Amino acid sequence: MWVKVCANTSLEDAQMAVDAGADAVGFVFAESARRVTVAQVEGIAPRLPEAIEKIGVFVDAGLDELTAAIQACGLTGVQLHTASDPAIAARLRERYGRERLRILKVLHFQQGLEAELRTTEADDAIDGVLVDSRTATMLGGTGIKFDWKAARGSFAGSRLRLIAAGGLNPENVGEAIATLRPWGVDVASGVEVRPGKKDAAKVKAFVDNARIAARKLVFAVEV
Repeated sequence: MWVKVCANTSLEDAQMAVDAGADAVGFVFAESARRVTVAQVEGIAPRLPEAIEKIGVFVDAGLDELTAAIQACGLTGVQLHTASDPAIAARLRERYGRERLRILKVLHFQQGLEAELRTTEADDAIDGVLVDSRTATMLGGTGIKFDWKAARGSFAGSRLRLIAAGGLNPENVGEAIATLRPWGVDVASGVEVRPGKKDAAKVKAFVDNARIAARKLVFAVEV
């Protein structure tokens, strides 16, 4: 189970995720209460262990903006909310190859998700899809979960690496994993004391509970 703790705004918070055993930390470069600048992340990412993935979150960013952040911050992955340039993932893949950069696409749970997933399966540049909730004004970071039972068929029927996000917290991540059986999970507001500030106990509990739920899935398959 791949676990990402997103929307980090300080070295202290990113280190909490590292200490808890997360696989990846995320930094939001888009409009958000948790937005960070390239200069801020330049002071954080290089001080983290090499093994931890550093994922930048972008909304409709152009190639120049993306490559500047990747190079300056040492990002190992990008999470793309984009409708303006469908070819942006392919352009990044051509530039960085598959080993250097993980490319995640964001889709929202809504009518037509299965069709979007099928289209994405044909895009060789994409490594995985983060399925998130959204509101009329927010593309992510809503703290609102989508209907996991309704989404179960979409998750089960896809060949993609699917990452569940939106409204996850230490108390419900086990249920989300048992219901959706995702490749990974992503959390932001569910482990905060306030927007932009993580809670170490919540981060640790989230990662631990995700690992426990994943082990239960493996055990169920083996039995």
